[in-house]
Amino acid sequence: MDYIESTDEFIAEDVETTIKDAIGMVLSETMYTSNKVPEWSNSILSNTLKGLQSLNRPFKFAISVIIMQKNGAGLVTTASTFWDGDKDGLCKVLWENTTTIAIVTCYGLCLNIDSKDE
Repeated sequence: MDYIESTDEFIAEDVETTIKDAIGMVLSETMYTSNKVPEWSNSILSNTLKGLQSLNRPFKFAISVIIMQKNGAGLVTTASTFWDGDKDGLCKVLWENTTTIAIVTCYGLCLNIDSKDE
């Protein structure tokens, strides 16, 4: 019998692959255009959520997308969480080409909560 990894665990590698695929579908051949950023952001969000849903894992996901022109400006992002470190998790993907930088962060919160009183 093959070992089956627990689906109650946030597996960052699976989420990272899904995010990278979504970004690639939207931004792979683009040059930065400010009026396209809302459309690109929505497409990346939609494609990421579809990919995560196909993983069929018991998670609620929250995703943020930052797209900016690559012009030497700085950008700092931070996150603070209070969750179950064994099941919940986050994955951040940085993507860039010659004109564009995208940062996609996905937070996964497991819906299967173990009762500690049993």
